[in-house]
Amino acid sequence: MAAEQHVCPEVQAAQPAPRTAPLWHVVLLDDDDHTYAYVIEMLSKLFRHSLETAYRMACEVDTTGRVIVATLVFEQAEYKQQQIHAYGPDPRIERCCGSMRCVLEPAE
Repeated sequence: MAAEQHVCPEVQAAQPAPRTAPLWHVVLLDDDDHTYAYVIEMLSKLFRHSLETAYRMACEVDTTGRVIVATLVFEQAEYKQQQIHAYGPDPRIERCCGSMRCVLEPAE
């Protein structure tokens, strides 16, 4: 039979609370060089958002100029930002010459 472990309340209170890594928002920025279909496809592929969520986010970025597409620890957020920047131009718009832009912002 295993012996029970007892922790004195004074010892338990003295232990520091575990620290969690700060979170960052991945914020997609609007432009006129990408279609809704492009945004929905990109968000579905890179973030695994459902079509409904991706469409809602496409509407928000179009109407407000920005949308938070994910909130992650910094390294993951930075990786997702790089994926967005590398996604490439929208083949549906001839003048489109690159990916959408996004920024990282601390989640407070």
